[in-house]
Amino acid sequence: QVQLVESGGGLVQPGGSLRLSCAASGSSFRIAVMDWHRQAPGKPRELVAMITTDGNKNYGDSVKGRFTISRDNARNTVYLQMDNLKPEDTAVYYCHRSTFPYSWGQGTQVTVSS
Repeated sequence: QVQLVESGGGLVQPGGSLRLSCAASGSSFRIAVMDWHRQAPGKPRELVAMITTDGNKNYGDSVKGRFTISRDNARNTVYLQMDNLKPEDTAVYYCHRSTFPYSWGQGTQVTVSS
């Protein structure tokens, strides 16, 4: 079973930056499609960004041009660099492995507020 552990969340002012990390256990990380999702209070969970095994990336419309997803296969880690953060980015951010065996992280809180 794969375990995902997120870190890097916190409180940041509008316009600021944060980098989220997701460390994955197991030896099959390099063959897995990985993505980040987020869920704000009272709203459904939404896809933020996805990265394939060969590095292709896709982003949700609301974060294009501000967020960057990347991966380090040697460290079994996927990152989400978030710049120019806005209050509407406030949510719990979840790392997800969308290649079998599927797995979700426990989530990390990101709060954007002055």
